[in-house]
Amino acid sequence: MPNASSLIQGVDLEFNNIMLLKQALTHRSFINEHGVSSDTGDNERLEFLGDAVLDFLVGDMLYQRYTDLPEGDLTRLRAALVRTESLAGLARQIGLGNALRMGKGEENTGGRERLTNLCATFEALVGALYLDQGLPAVKGFVTPYLDSLLEQIISAASDRDARSSLQEWSQAELNQTPVYRTVSSSGPDHQKEFLVEVLIGGVAAGQGVGRSKQAGAQAAARSALDNIKENRLRFASD
Repeated sequence: MPNASSLIQGVDLEFNNIMLLKQALTHRSFINEHGVSSDTGDNERLEFLGDAVLDFLVGDMLYQRYTDLPEGDLTRLRAALVRTESLAGLARQIGLGNALRMGKGEENTGGRERLTNLCATFEALVGALYLDQGLPAVKGFVTPYLDSLLEQIISAASDRDARSSLQEWSQAELNQTPVYRTVSSSGPDHQKEFLVEVLIGGVAAGQGVGRSKQAGAQAAARSALDNIKENRLRFASD
């Protein structure tokens, strides 16, 4: 099973029971095509187990790390970390799509890139590792990935708060709603950057650059808040 061997080497995983790994990498469509001749069952039971293990580890990590956060905030962070898109992204990082055993029909319809398949396979891998080596091994494997993902989530939340903060300030102080406009875009289609400007009452309050218009608007809001804090802007009501 060369794909599985490459996966293990690529992420520094070593299974005592290789059959658990093979099962984690086996989509239901593979069993449907090969029937009883298959050497393992599909990965759905391991997915169920891995989902529970991840929920516990993420909850424990957040509880220990953010001692002052209320339950609602912890719940939102956990949900963001274990949602389908997040886990599918982690699966892509370690090449799970290429290692997954699936039927030809599923593969021909984009199954190797399907978010639900990638997420389920990551959870199944976690479940298999838990059965093979226990909770400490799973924690050692997933924590670096979760740390990186958590930084992205917190950064995105900070960006959203910047836009909200700017709107709250603008409406309270000037009775105006910030308006965002795209000034320009540059770069090839797969690496475009957008320059976005935010105006308050016709005054250019800040500019920002991002890989999407939304990211550029978030950066523009942060720039505007900095300008307001440093008294670098003059509005009609001043």
